[in-house]
Amino acid sequence: MSAPARADLVAVETSDLDVARAVLGAEAAGLRALAGALDARFGHAVDRLAAATGRVVVSGMGKSGHVARKIAATFASTGTPAQFVHPAEASHGDLGMIVAGDAVLALSNSGETPELADLVAHARRFGLPLVAITAHAGSALASAADVALLLPAAAEACPMGLAPTTSTTMQMALGDALAVALLTRRGFTAADFRQFHPGGRLGARLRRVRELMHVGAAMPLAGPDLPMDQALLLITEKHFGCLGVVAADGTLAGIVTDGDLRRAMGPDLLQRRVADVMTRAPKTIEPDALAAEALHLMNARTRPITALFVVDRSQQPIGILHLHDLLRAGVA
Repeated sequence: MSAPARADLVAVETSDLDVARAVLGAEAAGLRALAGALDARFGHAVDRLAAATGRVVVSGMGKSGHVARKIAATFASTGTPAQFVHPAEASHGDLGMIVAGDAVLALSNSGETPELADLVAHARRFGLPLVAITAHAGSALASAADVALLLPAAAEACPMGLAPTTSTTMQMALGDALAVALLTRRGFTAADFRQFHPGGRLGARLRRVRELMHVGAAMPLAGPDLPMDQALLLITEKHFGCLGVVAADGTLAGIVTDGDLRRAMGPDLLQRRVADVMTRAPKTIEPDALAAEALHLMNARTRPITALFVVDRSQQPIGILHLHDLLRAGVA
């Protein structure tokens, strides 16, 4: 390759990078403008959607339709029943999906999308709440809506200013804002989130410790006066690589781990008591904690561990969780 050709290649690569940064900069500017433009109408929109006793029907055409599908999916996964209805299909029978108790969220940058006309008319005919996301306050869609959330003037990121880029990014972000506002109002929790996301790594990380822990006779527990020769047999028998030490009042007083054994190694080890070897105030976790939290505690940089005792509010051991349990559940 000649020197001029190599120079051209570098120039093209730099130009592509510049284009990418310009696109991201334009869309970031649009989001900043959107955040600044939000007013009381946003709260009114959340009121209308939260009051729906049925579903939030989200609709849009073209690129707005793709965004609407994502917004509907986000609503549904965060506690707001929702579905996407294609506006063209709505005119050919799918209006039957939209019934009393539903609310409608319609997206159109221009506010003049003809395919939305029948859906909007249906919402008005049956008195369904209608929220619009559009860039034009005087548009047909904004005029028909109970609440119109207006996108601020912002240049599209493409050089011609035509391809929906910044505008769809703002639509998507505004949909996310509505979804999060709705879940916040409803007090939607991580436990609720897990009900809608039972599969994969996310569902596993949202499982509770009580669902994975070993209980009863499976727990390696002993009193503080147990001789170490018997303690070693118990550690080997229970297969957790540790031993919980229980005080007279039933609380967890300490733990004996492989590390403790190495540190206490000596000719008199087997004659010593468990209380002489144990680590006091060990890490513990509550049964209703998330599995992801247990993994975080085990992987602590200062002192990683492979097992956690699960204790109740009175600090009495009620279970034990091993790293292998998290691995089997798909958490780690």
